[in-house]
Amino acid sequence: MADPCFVRPEPPYYAVIITSRLGEDLDGYAEMDRRMGELGRAQPGYLGRESMTNGRGEDLVVLYYADADSVASWKAHPEHLEAQRLGRERWYDSYTVEVARVERGYSFRRD
Repeated sequence: MADPCFVRPEPPYYAVIITSRLGEDLDGYAEMDRRMGELGRAQPGYLGRESMTNGRGEDLVVLYYADADSVASWKAHPEHLEAQRLGRERWYDSYTVEVARVERGYSFRRD
C-alpha cells in the first residue's frame, strides 16, 4: 500500500523494486518490518513507497528515492543491515532487489 497521500515524484528519481516470498518462521518479523518502515521514511532522499501482495504469498514493494546516494545510504544503515541478515537467515524464502533510475513517466486516470 502506498504511503498516505503519496504522489509519485517527478523524474528523474530512483526506484528500488523488491519482490519477496516470506517463509514460515515469522517470529519477530512484524516488529522488524514496522521498524524498517519507520526508519526508512526518515532517511534523507526517501520519497515514498508502494506495495502489493498477489495472494500467493509474494509481495512487491517499490521504494522511491531522490538519488543513488540515498539508496546506498539506506542499504548500508546499520539497523537495515541487521534486518537484511535476519531476513536471509529466518524470514524470507526468497527475494530479488532491483534498483532503477526513472528517467520519464506518464499515466492515465479515468475520473
